[in-house]
Amino acid sequence: MQALKDRAKALFIIDVVSHATGIPAAEILSTSRNNAGAARARQVAMYLAYITYQWPLARIGAAFRRDRTTAGHACRLIEDLRDDRRFDLELDKLEACLKNAPEPLAIVS
Repeated sequence: MQALKDRAKALFIIDVVSHATGIPAAEILSTSRNNAGAARARQVAMYLAYITYQWPLARIGAAFRRDRTTAGHACRLIEDLRDDRRFDLELDKLEACLKNAPEPLAIVS
C-alpha cells in the first residue's frame, strides 16, 4: 500500500517538474539517457522527493523505479547545481509548490 502511495507522489512530482520545465512527463519517466533535458528533470524530481518528503534514497529509488544509487547521484548532482542562484530560486519555487500541495483525499465509498 505504501509503495502505491509513494509512486503516486512520485508521479505528482514528475507532473510538477514537467509543467515547470515543459518536458513531457512521459519523457521524464523514460529509462532512456539520450535526452539530457529529461534526465535532468528526472534528477530534479528525485531531489525534490528527497528534500520535500525527506524520503531515504532507497524509497526514492523504488518510487521512481530506479536504483537507490541513481537517486543518490541525482540528489548530489542537483545539490551541487544549487550553487547557481537562479537555479536555486527555481527549485525553491518547486519545493514550495510541493510543500503546499494538499494531501490526497481519503474518499470512502
